[in-house]
Amino acid sequence: MFKISFIYIGLFCFILSLLSFFNIIYSYYFEIFNNIEIYTYTLIISLLLSLLYFIKKNDLKKITLYEKIISVALGYIVLPLILSIPYFFGLKYLPFIDSYFEAISGFTSTGFTVFENVKHLDQSLLLWRSTSQWFGGLYFLISILFLIDIYDENYKKILTNFISLDVNEIIKQAIKILLIYTFITLLLFLIYKMISLRSFDAFNLALTVISSGGFLIVNNIGEIIQTNFQIYIFSISMLISFFGIFLPYNILFLKKKELSVFTEDYYLFFYFIFLIFAFFIFLNQNNNFALTLFSLASSISNIGFSLDINNNSNFVFLILVIIGGSLVSTSSGLRFMKIFLLTKFSFNELLSHSKPKHILLNKVLFSKVKIDLNDVNKYFFTVIIFILSLTLLICLLTLFNFKFDEAFKLSILTLMNTVNSSLYGLDNLNFAELSILVKFTLVSFMIIGRIEFIAILILIKKFVFKN
Repeated sequence: MFKISFIYIGLFCFILSLLSFFNIIYSYYFEIFNNIEIYTYTLIISLLLSLLYFIKKNDLKKITLYEKIISVALGYIVLPLILSIPYFFGLKYLPFIDSYFEAISGFTSTGFTVFENVKHLDQSLLLWRSTSQWFGGLYFLISILFLIDIYDENYKKILTNFISLDVNEIIKQAIKILLIYTFITLLLFLIYKMISLRSFDAFNLALTVISSGGFLIVNNIGEIIQTNFQIYIFSISMLISFFGIFLPYNILFLKKKELSVFTEDYYLFFYFIFLIFAFFIFLNQNNNFALTLFSLASSISNIGFSLDINNNSNFVFLILVIIGGSLVSTSSGLRFMKIFLLTKFSFNELLSHSKPKHILLNKVLFSKVKIDLNDVNKYFFTVIIFILSLTLLICLLTLFNFKFDEAFKLSILTLMNTVNSSLYGLDNLNFAELSILVKFTLVSFMIIGRIEFIAILILIKKFVFKN
């Protein structure tokens, strides 16, 4: 049963070994020798584990959906163990639970940190934190393809250019994602250099933004992004993790540009434009639209950065975090298209009872896709599982002596893998002071938030409600 899990984790261990090697080269080049042995050990361990990929693959075409889901879930548990090595052995004062918490937070692109002042960390470790986010974002995107069977047929066609579901095609698309992901990262780096950011700052921010992560190499993003021009450019760049990862490829290289290929991106664009007008009219904080745009882009992309402004719109930003962005992106959330289609279907059902003779079209604009009842049921169950997970986490946190409003906000940010900041009124939360039990609880729900909620339902049905 776990053969495919070993193969899947082994593949990503090889990628992790390359990232470890990059960190070693960086440390040598800039003469940061204090932790170089730790990165060497990480390289060796990840290389040894990558040998799991070469397990005999005779039964690879017989993989069940349950095995795929378990493989992805195990990856979220095992790979952060390797990522935690530089924290645990490089920082003698950091206990294992804090090291693992930091690694999980980076790998799930959440951004919770046990470090009160990251300026005390050396550059190689700061780079490792940013790299862990980049690696986690790549893992998340490829895992979406790996679990493509859990999505409805029409949605799969819209989001993946009509790919088939055989293993070879998924590998081909995974390589495409890796190349696009790397290209966009380098593009972001060049953009940040063009707005006069230091090379080290620009590179780390590129790794963070492409992965929709929350780690910074400073204590506050305002120490790096200062002028209005920088704020505007950085705000727009955060939308990279809001739209689908295939969008740049489809625009540049897709020969037959059918409208259906861009369906989700059209909707996301109109959604973003609507939010801009709504925020400009009603929530223009301190009459500074640059800061408003920054907060808006940060929330819908599930990054969560804040420029430390006074705002009374915490709840609005939390709603945007829950909605999220594209399915095939590094952002979290319930996903905009799911909520939109579920809402449209619900209104149509209500109208069909009030106006039975009225002709209603359950069809998605810009697409040939029709809303199917089975698909709506999937979206509905996704929302139900999210609400149950949110309620459970809130109850647990209140038992751990959190105030209800803190528990509510932290639960949403944990499940939506979004960093705590003043944007949500949680910037003063000190994760290092939390108990071991609370940290393990948050770790568990960070992983749950990164796995598709419908996948959790499938596992529950398989192992809890056995026929």
